Amino acid sequence: MNKGSKGNNQRNPWIWIPTLYVAEGLPYFAVNTLTVLMYVNMGIGVKEMAFYTGWLYLPWVIKPFWSPFVDLFKTKRLWTITMQLLIGVCMAAVAFLLPTSFFFSSTLAAFWLMAFFSATHDIAADGYYMLELSPHQQAAFVGVRSTFYRIASIIGQGGLVILAGFLEQHLGNVPAAWSWVFMLLSVFFLLVGLYHIRFMPKATDDKPMSGVNAKSIVKDFGMTFVTFFRKPFVVSALAFMLLYRLPEALCIKLIQPFLVSPRDMGGLALTTSQVGFINGTIGVIALLLGGILGGIAISRGGLKKWLWPMALSLTLPCIFYCLLAMSQPESFFWISSAVFVEQFGYGFGFSAYMLYLIYFSRGESQTSHYAFCTAFMALGMMIPGMFAGWLHEYFSQHHIFGADGEQGFINFFWLVMCTCVITLIVCTKVKIDPEFGKKAKENA
Repeated sequence: MNKGSKGNNQRNPWIWIPTLYVAEGLPYFAVNTLTVLMYVNMGIGVKEMAFYTGWLYLPWVIKPFWSPFVDLFKTKRLWTITMQLLIGVCMAAVAFLLPTSFFFSSTLAAFWLMAFFSATHDIAADGYYMLELSPHQQAAFVGVRSTFYRIASIIGQGGLVILAGFLEQHLGNVPAAWSWVFMLLSVFFLLVGLYHIRFMPKATDDKPMSGVNAKSIVKDFGMTFVTFFRKPFVVSALAFMLLYRLPEALCIKLIQPFLVSPRDMGGLALTTSQVGFINGTIGVIALLLGGILGGIAISRGGLKKWLWPMALSLTLPCIFYCLLAMSQPESFFWISSAVFVEQFGYGFGFSAYMLYLIYFSRGESQTSHYAFCTAFMALGMMIPGMFAGWLHEYFSQHHIFGADGEQGFINFFWLVMCTCVITLIVCTKVKIDPEFGKKAKENA
């Protein structure tokens, strides 16, 4: 009897789903979160850090272009395990390269490969999940996979940053501290890859797609691409996908440098461990609470009704970063509270964004169209983030809101507040069915 999705001897999903989705989340947060604080602590300028780490989003932007080819070769299980082992190798490379004099360029190359392997792992792991589990099991375990992805977020943005801060203090050597963190990650991925070789079952339906070749995939992809851009209101939809999160996209590369920068440079002078605690616990909890309440709200009133309250929830709390930059409080409680409110607002407002992607993807080729939507979502975060450091440097040198050129963070966060208007403008352009998102009983 097989052990695949239709077999009676299927291995308990609890054995492999938790480790699979922790492994899916950790490299994403390592590439897009750990790199920001690590490079700043190692003396890389904010402008250079934001621009070059912004490029690391690219594999997630272009993921839909190569995801169909994963179906052509070997199995999703083999792809998943291979990517985990390769991610482990990249983590080890980062650990060995950090103490070198050419660490910036060399580790960026390793992180870009890691990002590519991580994006491919996302494709294979999610495909494997759907092949191995029955539809009923997929529904039953969707909360489990989400929970362990969030645990990866807590580890990646919190636990590992706290560990790095502890090692920075006790070793007195920033490169060595972060080197140990990535060596630990490398060991984890090598072990989890070996674990999955033993415990991830071989699904019966997990095989190369038959009757399909590269030429047919390119042709089908081209047709899907064309139908996506022929969808009604596609221009306003693309503007919404790219610009709804513009304030957050600008902030995301500057928040951690702001928190750790010296006070005479306009920062809050927190330690690395304190930043890890704020981001990995307080921030994640606020984000989850906001997301849960956002989902409940939309289910009761529909997406159209809640779009504007959620857009305001996503944008207006950015004012707290302006206030932090202007007052530079020493109280860890007040700093944490401000981050909590901002992240809660973002989580609540982000619910509308994700549901709109589902709404716009409806119809023929829904899965492929949704993949395009997520690519534009990543692009909307990538481009503003790349130029956020340049804007900070520019405003550090010009007297606008700050008293002198050293108060670039004040100027930058007020600019972010100005961009909130763009979020509100794109909300006026999208077309949404008033009934979409409501519970079925309300539609009756």
